Amino acid sequence: MGWKKFIIGEKMPDKADPQYKERYEKEVDAGKRFARWTRIDLLAARIQAWAVGHQRAFLCIVFGVVIGCFLWNIVGIIRVVNAPSETHQTVSDRQEQLLDSLRRDKLHKNISKWALQAVD
Repeated sequence: MGWKKFIIGEKMPDKADPQYKERYEKEVDAGKRFARWTRIDLLAARIQAWAVGHQRAFLCIVFGVVIGCFLWNIVGIIRVVNAPSETHQTVSDRQEQLLDSLRRDKLHKNISKWALQAVD
């Protein structure tokens, strides 16, 4: 596969195109078999039947979920913006800081061991 084909991709096949018709039919059949096997098709049919009978409730639920996700994202953005501004550290800076603290702790332990040995 060339770089151009990798980046741009192939031409989208048309389902009526005879070159791709058999592949399309196989993929559709595999999807239908999977839906029947997992019973997703029955669930979708029940949801659709309920939605037809309760249009306003269904739309309220769907738009409520969408608006809720949008608000959740806004709250997350506000938390990040209002977070106390610490000095911005990169991951490597944090690792260096942790390593330095570990080295200091190890050095203090060794110094105390040496001091105890000197007293003995």
